[in-house]
Amino acid sequence: MVTIILPGYSDSNRKWLEDVAGSVKSDGEIRPVYWGHWDDPDIKFDPGQKADLLDGVSGKRVIDIIAKSIGTLVAAYLIEKSPEKIRKIIFCGMPLNDIGEDKKEIIKNAIKKIPSENIMFIQNEEDPHGGFDSLKMFLSGLGRDFVLVSKPRTDHEYFYQDDFNEFLLG
Repeated sequence: MVTIILPGYSDSNRKWLEDVAGSVKSDGEIRPVYWGHWDDPDIKFDPGQKADLLDGVSGKRVIDIIAKSIGTLVAAYLIEKSPEKIRKIIFCGMPLNDIGEDKKEIIKNAIKKIPSENIMFIQNEEDPHGGFDSLKMFLSGLGRDFVLVSKPRTDHEYFYQDDFNEFLLG
């Protein structure tokens, strides 16, 4: 078992990544993913390529995922590649205001491949990258019940490790 932690795009997400990796509880390996472009701006960020790498690194192991912001798109690509590996997934701060319809469809198709009780969404009510109402609208067409958590914040910060642990260990 491996718990993969996928941060947002900007280097400011490094603290979130390290805090979550240090506090999440797991029976297996905890694998925080550092984006290469944080340290080398010449490295191109390609969500599909990142998912390919993670699929290879995880091997045949069962995977839990905690994904924030653009990390949710990387998670969707990973689900598309190997849905049978995914045990539970947490999507935080889905950047619905920042991604195109094509990327939203990739996420929707991936979500359909995982039992709804194994998916948790956490969205701040007024996240500038897409608030809780935007998330509800996005998911409404899927016709499934998900674990949806709204947090009373107006930013894109997701330090909700207690929620993460409760869901992953439950």
